Amino acid sequence: MSELASYIDHTLLKPDATRAQLEQLCAEAAEHQFSTVCVNGSRVELAYSLLEDSDVQVCTVVGFPLGAMDADAKRYETEVAVDLGASEIDMVMNVGRFKDGEHDYIVREIRDVVEAADDRVVKVILETCLLTNDEIAQACKLVTQAQAHFVKTSTGFGNAGATLEHVRLMRETVGQFAGVKAAGGVRNANDAQAMIEAGATRIGTSNGVAIVSGESANGSY
Repeated sequence: MSELASYIDHTLLKPDATRAQLEQLCAEAAEHQFSTVCVNGSRVELAYSLLEDSDVQVCTVVGFPLGAMDADAKRYETEVAVDLGASEIDMVMNVGRFKDGEHDYIVREIRDVVEAADDRVVKVILETCLLTNDEIAQACKLVTQAQAHFVKTSTGFGNAGATLEHVRLMRETVGQFAGVKAAGGVRNANDAQAMIEAGATRIGTSNGVAIVSGESANGSY
């Protein structure tokens, strides 16, 4: 097994992803012993059933990809995902309300998801391509205040993905109080290793097989 495999959330979040593609994703994750598969909410139950005899966990997204829905909707999404077998939750922060300075709202919505996740890992997607460096640092502080487990760079649906600069900044800000997940644009082993050296403790990518095998990547996430 590649030493990179344990860092990888093997990801398929395309809206047109089929059952056959999800089955392939899960088979690859089990074969390579990735940390998780990351799938949309309606696919959690399928992924859980395919992976229940493996050590691979099921991760899903909440408030995805915009993060602009009501906080109660994110909490409910989390509760459903947990009931269906999700072990990890990647939630999208409400970027607009963060930019409005509604920091208490942001902390509350994250805490709501953390509580609904009931001790399961929660990662908060900041969508760093929409934020200044100062805003990234402030958002990271809110995430740790809300006691989520990770900060995450990107949805993969924004205008840019993870950068080394942003990963370093996130690691410097959260210190050892949270993990850092780099997602978006990590396409090969060199990319993944660079992100880990910058401070990432998890990699979100649709190119997991390419990363651990040294092949050319086909996925865009």
